[in-house]
Amino acid sequence: MLASGAIHPAEKVPAVKKSVVIVLVLLAVVVLVSPAIVGRLAERSMDENLKWAASESGAVKITSEHYDRGWFSSEGQHRVELREGDLLAALEVLGGPTDADNLPVLVINTRLDHGLIPVTSMAREEGSLAPGLGSAVSTMHLELPDGEIIELPGTIFSRVSLGGELESRYELEAGSRTVDGTEAGWSDTRVNVTTNPRSGKVSFDGLVEKLFMKTDGGGIAINGLQFEGVQRPTQYGVAVGNIEMSLGDMSVITMAGPASRLEALAVSAHSDLDGERVDADADISMRFKGLPQFEDVLVEVSFRLNDADARALGNIQRASQDAAATADPMALYASMEADVKQLFAAGFDFRFDTFDITIPQGKIDSNMNFSFAASDPATFAWTSLLLGTEAAVELSVPVALVESLGQGNPQVAAAIGGGYLVRKGDAYELNALLKKGLLTVNGAPIPVPLRAN
Repeated sequence: MLASGAIHPAEKVPAVKKSVVIVLVLLAVVVLVSPAIVGRLAERSMDENLKWAASESGAVKITSEHYDRGWFSSEGQHRVELREGDLLAALEVLGGPTDADNLPVLVINTRLDHGLIPVTSMAREEGSLAPGLGSAVSTMHLELPDGEIIELPGTIFSRVSLGGELESRYELEAGSRTVDGTEAGWSDTRVNVTTNPRSGKVSFDGLVEKLFMKTDGGGIAINGLQFEGVQRPTQYGVAVGNIEMSLGDMSVITMAGPASRLEALAVSAHSDLDGERVDADADISMRFKGLPQFEDVLVEVSFRLNDADARALGNIQRASQDAAATADPMALYASMEADVKQLFAAGFDFRFDTFDITIPQGKIDSNMNFSFAASDPATFAWTSLLLGTEAAVELSVPVALVESLGQGNPQVAAAIGGGYLVRKGDAYELNALLKKGLLTVNGAPIPVPLRAN
């Protein structure tokens, strides 16, 4: 018998069933109704990321060929054309003037499964029920000017988060391919990139164990390439962040002879914005083998930049990119002269804590420190810059190297005879100091000509 006021267990059943029904209805809304709504948001987010990528690179034109939106999934195609910028300039340096209309076009085909829970993505590779605006898979091919299509290996898996971030992962299974006499091969490869079109922040990492390309005339092989980093833009046009990169080795073979190799490359760079100033540093180490005359060379560099004017740096960077293809260095300088003066007028410090080169004949040690005092930009002149600069340079060169280079070289003999290189033990040394317009080399004052700006 139940106590007065107690609820019979059977009376709880309707309440339990009602809550279950409510949950099922909500789930149906999320799974069945949200795809149509979220599909529009996902499309907009992907377009924002593509437009942002194009504007950031300044080198490509990205157009949407079509976008067929369905209830649960959509399909689209984008064309990526190289039109200007550093990439095109690099091609022209290698192969001469290039008409962008005669370059291949990269075509990206994408299937987007949308919905807060993209259930249709489970029917394909790398599908996921992770919440977001959409989950996509993309394949690529090259379209040549004559209409020929070349399918590109690898697949891009992407996910648009609820916040609009685009997380993409490029996966390439190990394989090889031969096209028009050029053979290429690669190991399993993965590259991850996350972009946020609103903040502009980009994070990335990747690993390429092995990649080679060869023809009858030679080839190139890369082993053990790893990289990762985070970059964010600033209002001054300078991106700041961190980059780490390492390379096991890279070999280049030509018809002229055996391969020269770049080995054990390591790069660690960091930059940050402090108000309107930029601080940056970089540590670089790389070893070359098979170089003519020296055979084995190790280069180690540690660079530091402090308190540089961010706006001037951004303007200089943009001017350099815009004039990358010019063959006239004076025209390049003219386009950035005002900003170069502003950079120095604002004052900054930079130094090479290490700039060492090790060769079979010995090790060349050097370090350099430069400090530029701030001055009035309205009255800035290069002569005043010299008076406000403090600099110190230390250099040590093995005797064996100096003597081997000095044979029949009057410039080396003049440097030794003039006291610029002084022998101390097994090395020739140079110590230079500049302060308040006075230059001394190995303790001896050297006249510095001052000319009007």
